[in-house]
Amino acid sequence: MSQKHLQTKAKSLNSISSKTSILSEQEVLNIRQDFPVLSQSINGNPLVFLDNAASSQMPRQVIERIQKYRETDHANVHRGVHTLSQRATDDYEKAREKVQKFINARHSEEIIWTSGTTNGINLVAASLAGDYIKEGDEIIISEMEHHSNIVSWQIHCVSRGTKLKILPVDDNGELEIEKLDELITERTKLISLIHISNVLGTINPVKEVIAKAHQHNIPVLIDGAQGSAHGPVDVQDLDCDFYVFSGHKIYGPTGIGVLYGKKEWLEKMNPVSGGGDMIQTVSFEGSTWNELPYKFEAGTPNMDGAIGLGAAIDYATNIGMSTISAYEDTLLKAATEAIDEIPGVDILGRAKNKSSIISFTMGDIHPHDVGTILDYEGVAVRAGHHCAQPLMDRYQIPATTRASFAVYNTFEEIEKLAAGIRKVKEIL
Repeated sequence: MSQKHLQTKAKSLNSISSKTSILSEQEVLNIRQDFPVLSQSINGNPLVFLDNAASSQMPRQVIERIQKYRETDHANVHRGVHTLSQRATDDYEKAREKVQKFINARHSEEIIWTSGTTNGINLVAASLAGDYIKEGDEIIISEMEHHSNIVSWQIHCVSRGTKLKILPVDDNGELEIEKLDELITERTKLISLIHISNVLGTINPVKEVIAKAHQHNIPVLIDGAQGSAHGPVDVQDLDCDFYVFSGHKIYGPTGIGVLYGKKEWLEKMNPVSGGGDMIQTVSFEGSTWNELPYKFEAGTPNMDGAIGLGAAIDYATNIGMSTISAYEDTLLKAATEAIDEIPGVDILGRAKNKSSIISFTMGDIHPHDVGTILDYEGVAVRAGHHCAQPLMDRYQIPATTRASFAVYNTFEEIEKLAAGIRKVKEIL
């Protein structure tokens, strides 16, 4: 697909923006101005950042908000009567309320700060290892899971004698939902499922899975690392029991994440980390736990991370998550068409309902070589198994090259990606 073709396509898509909330070319250019990192050159070429599934960039508004906290309000929260501590606590808890609103949780105490998606999954796995999931019980995950949603449960299975069952993926990269009924038994105690595949881009029918699971009184955890960044999330509408995501996927800082849990579940679960802030009373004879959400937040928290995530949520919400999703969908369609026009390039995952992630292979050319040559052209992509080795095994490939798009990417950058892929073919 030529650059002229892409520009024509962009104008056509933007002409219907009033009906579909697709961003105009000028609006995208304005958004790009908010991201300082995008103004640099790599190897003499303007940076084209297409590694957003690993970590999106931070806008100036988030960077400045974190800096303001560090310069004027840095103090430990919940522990001080002085002004700085009170200001820090207020901003920290306001950020929690922003998360609550962002995912439409019923209560702010259902929002638990974590260090990221992985930490959230591990917290649930460790806590449910107590009285709820016992030897001989079963946990269902899918074949497309990130390692975080595999290894956490494998550790659980080894320590508790539970069994892990796998929902398969078809050739198009879609879950074989019809096989879920076969996997569910009276011993099934949890289903843990990725919302959007970080490799295939598949948007899974999680609401359907949750409804089916609840018919059997089975709780469901959703890995929303990608889902939270690419469209609206309503945990009450989904009716999921747990939802986890990371700040750095949604224009926020690293080292901060969220575990949402239904209040009735969080109240039954025991804390897995001990220390300050998660206790009510402590004596050598025993201790009692603090109320939610603090029961699960031991020690000094990541205050600037939480405040930064709050600012990132403000930023994304101001654009509109539905608007972000609609615009990224146009990028996905244009990039898919552009790559499909290049002989010898195969896209992994052709799900009908897909988010802005494209993983591809180029015959015997190793993805690391593809990524290296693209980097010479200033195009940043991810190459490897993307923490999804079982999925690579499913398709009998060692790795893929992955391009993933965000709200600040452009149709011109898609053409640069396609040109870079053609250069790979010329060189290798």
